[in-house]
Amino acid sequence: MVRSLFLIPAILSSVACSQPDEYREQAGVSPSDPATASPTDAATQPVSIEEETDRYSFAYSWPKEASAYPGLAEELQARAGRMKTNLEEEADRDFAAAAGEDWQARPHSASMDWKVVADLPDWLSLSGEMDSYSGGAHGIHGKRSLIWDKRNERAMEGVELFASPMALERALGEKLCAALDAERAQRRGEPVDPDADDPFNDCPAVDEATVLVGSSNGRTFDRIGIYFGPYVAGAYAEGDFELDFPVTGSVLDAVNPDYAQAFSVHR
Repeated sequence: MVRSLFLIPAILSSVACSQPDEYREQAGVSPSDPATASPTDAATQPVSIEEETDRYSFAYSWPKEASAYPGLAEELQARAGRMKTNLEEEADRDFAAAAGEDWQARPHSASMDWKVVADLPDWLSLSGEMDSYSGGAHGIHGKRSLIWDKRNERAMEGVELFASPMALERALGEKLCAALDAERAQRRGEPVDPDADDPFNDCPAVDEATVLVGSSNGRTFDRIGIYFGPYVAGAYAEGDFELDFPVTGSVLDAVNPDYAQAFSVHR
């Protein structure tokens, strides 16, 4: 039995993905030219979706800055629908497997909370904080990146703004591993021994990370965040690692030429 269901704004009647025109009609959004779309053209309300049943709890939210662009709001609504469907299916399988057995299935959960990292004239950078639990000893959490190209109405991940993960890794160079080792040493209370037979002493590659892009000037991306989730750079008990770097000339050289104008060297 469903115990609670909250959706803000209330005009969104379900988390399931609706057709673009239906979303625009419900949200009071009028179709507009992608090149001229702006927050004044759209419903700028934050959206928060919560649902709880005997088998699972689900939450998904995004800020008003994302609602300002119908295409992005539709993308987030579709992602919420897929996440909820996966949660339902996994919970149903778990409870079905436990039926008649000497163990009891535990309620599952999944949530995603998107926040603004940078809102630039042509780009909106979001960071999504994800949590999930599927009945084990503990849950898992992490961060995701979503970049919205306002002019072309396209969603992508932060790493896609670069020529490749390897190109960004080479651009950051030894600074990436040095910053990670400094953080790990502080948490562990001892220096990291790269020669030890411990995979959590290795320096993970950028393709194992979430790449976030931020701005200190409000015009261009001039900061880079490298996020390693649990089990990537350390044991679960050590948590996750988020490292921040300025955009340098080397990082600028690693940017995909198609997006070069979106970046500048940090001053």
